[in-house]
Amino acid sequence: MLSTSPLIDKLARARQILHEMGSVIVAFSGGIDSSLVLKLAHDELGEQAVGVTAVSPTLPAAELDATQTIAAEIGARHRIVETDQLDIPEFVRNDATRCYHCKTDLYSLLETLRTEYAAGYIVDGTNMDDLGDDRPGLKAARERGVRSPLLEAGFSKADIRDVARELGLSNWDKPAAACLSSRIPRGITITRSTLSRVERAEDALAQEGFRHYRVRDHGEIARIELGAEELPGLLQPGRRERLAETLKKLGYRFVTVDLEGYRQGGVSLTPPA
Repeated sequence: MLSTSPLIDKLARARQILHEMGSVIVAFSGGIDSSLVLKLAHDELGEQAVGVTAVSPTLPAAELDATQTIAAEIGARHRIVETDQLDIPEFVRNDATRCYHCKTDLYSLLETLRTEYAAGYIVDGTNMDDLGDDRPGLKAARERGVRSPLLEAGFSKADIRDVARELGLSNWDKPAAACLSSRIPRGITITRSTLSRVERAEDALAQEGFRHYRVRDHGEIARIELGAEELPGLLQPGRRERLAETLKKLGYRFVTVDLEGYRQGGVSLTPPA
């Protein structure tokens, strides 16, 4: 059972917000935030709630699989559509506005679907914790009238995980995810081949059993970030050697481990000379 009255009140408020919307398109990435929105929307609106996942070269295949699994668990309607941010020069340029152009592309696509489904609103998983980050994507959402039920109800990230666990969402403790382009330093052109290389490098970490990780792509250098609690796991017999061999086969000349561990925004740092 939910342990605090404020959290119970927030959940009731989120449900009320979605109920009053009548029908929604949920921008559904498969992360815990949008999963909770889809769960609550489905509970309140049934067939009038549709989760939409946009597939592009920036979305890891494992994340797409996760959206299908969670949508099936919830029992919600789920649609997969294709887009390609690599067709957007401003995105490929990879400057500080990259996320703005990515989200503009996404919400333009969802607006078309909103018309198709005659849905009242597009909703996303933005929450209180997101307001402290530099997120140009939020600007794109607000420009297009996208609403954020969890934010409107006052949910923090911790609140979301507590409620998701209580409601039985299997991904309640899923680590935060971000599109593959976030592994490439600003100012470095985003290419299909680089995105693919990063995805395969991170797949290697997943196969070794790591959960909190990023592979930051600095050209011939792969900079691995791991959650601080997982750094000792690299010392297990053979693991470090296997990872180095795998990543070098992908074209990296040097495979490094960042001793500061995983942190958001780590790609913007300059690797040592």
